[in-house]
Amino acid sequence: VSPSFLVGEGAYRWAVDHGIPACPPGIMATRFSLAAFKRNKRKLELAEKVETDLMQLKKRRQSNEKENDSGTLDTVGAVVVDQEGNVAAAVSSGGLALKHPGRVGQAALYGCGCWAENTGAHTPYSTAVSTSGTCYFYKYFKKECSCALQTEDAHQALLETMQNKFIGSPFLANEDGVLGGVIVLRSCRCSAEPESSQEKPTLLVEFLWSHTTESMCVGYMSAQDGKAKTHISRLPPGAVAGQSVAIEGGVCRLESPES
Repeated sequence: VSPSFLVGEGAYRWAVDHGIPACPPGIMATRFSLAAFKRNKRKLELAEKVETDLMQLKKRRQSNEKENDSGTLDTVGAVVVDQEGNVAAAVSSGGLALKHPGRVGQAALYGCGCWAENTGAHTPYSTAVSTSGTCYFYKYFKKECSCALQTEDAHQALLETMQNKFIGSPFLANEDGVLGGVIVLRSCRCSAEPESSQEKPTLLVEFLWSHTTESMCVGYMSAQDGKAKTHISRLPPGAVAGQSVAIEGGVCRLESPES
């Protein structure tokens, strides 16, 4: 059986055996990323010498990550819907500072980090979800969101899911701060408004985003737009990151294409 997922030395050997040209490992690291690695490694080595308590070491490493210049390279996700109501989701990752050798991020794992499902016999709404956050968030939460969005009130469903399935998750009870963000899209066919002269059905689309981080950048556009509209969502004043939830979004209608 042909392999479906390879990493490390096995992936390298497979590529060489199949005629894929290799390149020196050194050219894969930019000057910026190499400097960031050395800087974080020095901080970690210093922390390990000074701190003996594991909890104190964990807090020091979290503080270092916030100071890391490469921290702006966060996860980028996307959710889309076409005029037929088909949905799709995608995710990429900026990676982690000082990550374990051989680590495979969520962007390379099927169903990990994003989820998309068209309407069906048991799913009246088509849903697309893309997440960013802790390991639990990647592995399980996107499916929790997709299921919750099958209820009538998408806004309330997403809020309750963030509070109960993420912040309140027993799997994350030992985390100092439960940080993550999610963008979701939901669509369904609906009849034209009663007062409307149009007879053809339209597509009702809801686009929502939610996060427990201090802020989250969101952009959205249609196929007719030349430039995306952008927005920085922030937690309410006085809210504590990792313990509070921000949620925003909107609704639009798309006309079905001409037959």
